[in-house]
Amino acid sequence: MQNYKVEKHADSLLPDGKQWKLIWSDEFDGDRLDETKWAVRTHMMGKRAKHFVEDAISFDGNSNILFHLVYRDGVYCTTQLQTGYNFMDGEGEEYDTLKSENQKEPSQYENYFTWPIGEIKQPKFMHRYGYYECRCKMQQKPGWWSAFWLQSPTIGASLDPCSAGVEVDIMEQFERNDIVQCNNHWNGYGSQHRSTGAHENKLKPTADGYHRFGLEWTKDAYRYYIDGKLVQTFTEPVSQIEQFILLSTEAVGYRSSGWTAWDTLEKSKGDVWVVDYVRVFDAQEDE
Repeated sequence: MQNYKVEKHADSLLPDGKQWKLIWSDEFDGDRLDETKWAVRTHMMGKRAKHFVEDAISFDGNSNILFHLVYRDGVYCTTQLQTGYNFMDGEGEEYDTLKSENQKEPSQYENYFTWPIGEIKQPKFMHRYGYYECRCKMQQKPGWWSAFWLQSPTIGASLDPCSAGVEVDIMEQFERNDIVQCNNHWNGYGSQHRSTGAHENKLKPTADGYHRFGLEWTKDAYRYYIDGKLVQTFTEPVSQIEQFILLSTEAVGYRSSGWTAWDTLEKSKGDVWVVDYVRVFDAQEDE
């Protein structure tokens, strides 16, 4: 791997053999979200997700954005950021999720779409191919997960994932066992859904607690990197369309019926997922 220096910030680790150009980044230098780069995801499958809130994030003044697990109005909430939009998430009617530790309600997926579906929005940033990298420090307490991933605005709109897009999970961490997963999904999220299966990778300790998660996306493959080491390669299907970036956190259980492990979440309030930067590079030979 080769070091790519960014002034006053940590270096990137990029695959050898290519000349790389930085084309998009957020170093989180300010004290508020850069809304020219990010939108907050508040809806899922056309409905308002009450456990997705706009402000469970903060900035520490040291070029980091902090994602928090918070409790509001009987719901454990987190924030999801995205640089574009999936057409299925358009704003529809609101719905209620789990409200209290004694109340059980259906999964949010049991009532799918509203009609009419929401308007298609102009993305902040979408791109095709290149190297995508996030440097972050993992959360420390159980009950919620974090992810760095790419999504298609039209995933599942056809049975050709190369033209409809592929969900590319560069990093997901569900448990506090130093295991992270990379995974791909395509053909939407119904009965025709397909995926690669969850590929687990064990994190090795670093001196400062931060880890770099990277994806090299070419016309023929996805190559996943952790701290500069190639850990997984997927060769099919590979999306050939522009996709957008997400940084997401979520309390475990809101997508399942009757999940009531509220005591775990109660002990985890105040925990944070710390993100130092997100960067996107193009290989000069591909231009």
